[in-house]
Amino acid sequence: MPELFIDGEWTGAAGGARRDVINPFDASVIQDVDDADETDVDLAVRAARRAFDRGDWSSAPTRERADVLLRVARYLLRDQEEIAHVETLDTGKTLAEARIDVEDVSNAFRYFAEIADKDGGRVVDVGPDVLSRVTYHRSGCALSSRRGTTRCCRPRGRWPRPSPRATPSC
Repeated sequence: MPELFIDGEWTGAAGGARRDVINPFDASVIQDVDDADETDVDLAVRAARRAFDRGDWSSAPTRERADVLLRVARYLLRDQEEIAHVETLDTGKTLAEARIDVEDVSNAFRYFAEIADKDGGRVVDVGPDVLSRVTYHRSGCALSSRRGTTRCCRPRGRWPRPSPRATPSC
C-alpha cells in the first residue's frame, strides 16, 4: 500500500525506496514505509503550490478556514489515544507525554482557528497580489502593504503635538 499523499492521492515513493521504522525501545521493526526522496518532495511542493494558487483554501472565507482548523483539533482529540500510541512506538516517549503532545497540537489548531478572523487593523482588498492593512495610531493612521510601502497620514484636524513632518490628510 502506498504511504505518500501527494497531489490528492496516495502514491509510492518515486524512486521506489523503502525504509524500516524502528521502535527505539526494543529495536523492533514497526513498519516498512515508502522513503520519499528529493523527487517526491518536489512533486509535493509543486502540488501544494497549485492547490494554493487554485484558491480552494486561499480564497475561502476566514470563517470556513477556521471551521476546518477546529474540525482538525476535534479529530486530534477524538483519536488522541491512537495517535499517542503510535507516537510512543515511533519516538520512545512515554504514553503520558505523547498524549500531552497530541493535546498541544490540537490546541495549536484551535488557537489558529480562533484568530483566523481577528485582525489588529482593517484589511483593504486592493488586488490578489497585495495585502494592505490600515492601522490607527495616536498620531494618525498608517497604510502598509506586503510590498513594503508605508504611507503615514495625519489625523483629521490637528496633530496631538507639533510635528515637523508635513503629511497628507487621510
